Amino acid sequence: MLYWLMKHILLGPLLRLIFRPQVEGLHHLPDSGPVILASNHLSFSDSIFTPLVVPRKVTFIAKAEYFTGRGIKGWLTKAFFAGTGCIPVDRSGGRAAQAALDTQLTVLRAGGIAGIYPEGTRSPDGRLFRGKTGVARLALESGAPVVPMAMLNSDEIQPTGKLIPKIARVRIRFGAPLDFSRYAGMSGDRYVERAVTDEIMYELMELSGREYVDMYAAKLKNQPPAEPVPRQPVAA
Repeated sequence: MLYWLMKHILLGPLLRLIFRPQVEGLHHLPDSGPVILASNHLSFSDSIFTPLVVPRKVTFIAKAEYFTGRGIKGWLTKAFFAGTGCIPVDRSGGRAAQAALDTQLTVLRAGGIAGIYPEGTRSPDGRLFRGKTGVARLALESGAPVVPMAMLNSDEIQPTGKLIPKIARVRIRFGAPLDFSRYAGMSGDRYVERAVTDEIMYELMELSGREYVDMYAAKLKNQPPAEPVPRQPVAA
């Protein structure tokens, strides 16, 4: 109920007026049935803009910390993420990835849309990074089609670290559904899962026009900052 109140009454109309979404290819999204919506991840706002343009409810995974805060801020944060269709998942520990997968499988088996960011985290510099194979396992175990969705400029509207977004027209592009039924029964095969994931990432690269980097975004984020290059003395 809160999702639809936020989308149609409390927040959605104002956000649509401010950011005036420009959407391409929305007809590729099926009107019913299970769908995996796989998107690149440029900004905190991605999970806000997506429900504005998708007529059906989209369920994303969010870290559990967003739902456990205290006081007024904690309550507002929990209400916001619940209202935008997010489900809390504890991402610490070895079973965290499986918990996220099981949660999204439940959504798909109920005929819903499971939203997922295959990169696993926001892009640190706007490029598209290597996808994690969870999206492939989700597709192979559910049999649901994968619809690629490219956020085209959300990082310009709300760059990482910026609390208040810039007022600009958000642009989103959907691609044709990807069918992986040819790999039915092959979930768990790491070569197949990598092939499926790479096919999805290729479509996201084509849709977004972003440079692809064959490394995980989290690895780049965890690298220590480069040492400054000492200035060379100017010759007399």
